[in-house]
Amino acid sequence: MLLDDTPSMILDEDTHPQQTSSLSTPADGLLLDAYSNTVIDVAERVGPAVVKLDIRKGGKPAGSGSGVILSPDGLVLTNSHVAQGTARVSVQTQDGRRFDARLIGDDPDTDLALVHIEQPVSLPSARLGNSSLLKRGQVAIAIGNPLGFEATVTTGVISALGRSLRAKSGRLIDDVIQTDAALNPGNSGGPLVSTLGEVVGINTAVIMGAQGICFAVASNTASFVMGQLIRHGRVRRASIGIAAQQAVIARRVQMAAGIDQGVGVMIATAEAGGPADSAGLLMGDIIIALDGRRVVAVDDLIRLLDEDRIGRPTRFDVLRNGKPRSLDVTPRERRGS
Repeated sequence: MLLDDTPSMILDEDTHPQQTSSLSTPADGLLLDAYSNTVIDVAERVGPAVVKLDIRKGGKPAGSGSGVILSPDGLVLTNSHVAQGTARVSVQTQDGRRFDARLIGDDPDTDLALVHIEQPVSLPSARLGNSSLLKRGQVAIAIGNPLGFEATVTTGVISALGRSLRAKSGRLIDDVIQTDAALNPGNSGGPLVSTLGEVVGINTAVIMGAQGICFAVASNTASFVMGQLIRHGRVRRASIGIAAQQAVIARRVQMAAGIDQGVGVMIATAEAGGPADSAGLLMGDIIIALDGRRVVAVDDLIRLLDEDRIGRPTRFDVLRNGKPRSLDVTPRERRGS
């Protein structure tokens, strides 16, 4: 057992002490070479599918970002905050070619947008992977155009999974990937890639002032949103026409109502003639569950009001003047963000 901090020693055949070498072994070099070759391979395979997007509004430059081509005919996925809802986008490929593109759809609630190159093309494309298979510590490779430096590759690991991130629209984006692969302005909309060469996330945000805390929208979310944008030009979500806020449920009210839930969502206003108003929900009602699923925050309510509930009667459990009630509400499609 070593009792101090002096370097460990070994004896050679002549019994002369020698300090243990701190130099990398050949095996270490082989591991580093294998890692480097993997990153190089991914960069060469996926890099040509990563593009730079230049946005113009009113004939003037309005920003730029990254995107990734997901079909050879020029379907490009990027961030909503990059596309900025504009109908016209200029796409520059890694080999310097420029194309005009139009916005197919924009979803600020997940910070994703889809654009399509207008000219007939056959371009290198990437493939979306299954983000549910990711593990913390897995190598992550980011490709994009940070600060205007095109075709930049950075590496790191998946730092955490299942994070939530507040979108510009105010809605929480669920199942966000946290990574320490270096991202900077201009990386937004570019892909986060696995060592298999699959796009597992779309880079979206950096915590300013932090070191190595960056986020990407998971590829499974991106796949869902992309399908909705192709079919509808938007992501369909349900609404019941209320403004609401979190409310504390006093212990005595919980006991009287026979529930063990300390918070719910109180209706602040209900749109006249809207689904909630038509179903009999009132200002001051506290929503505690939706179809049997507990509601403790406004984000829970937003998350549960998905496309599947549009036009379908949905049971709302509420507290009205401290007494439990259940009402069926038929949500409609939400418009706008």
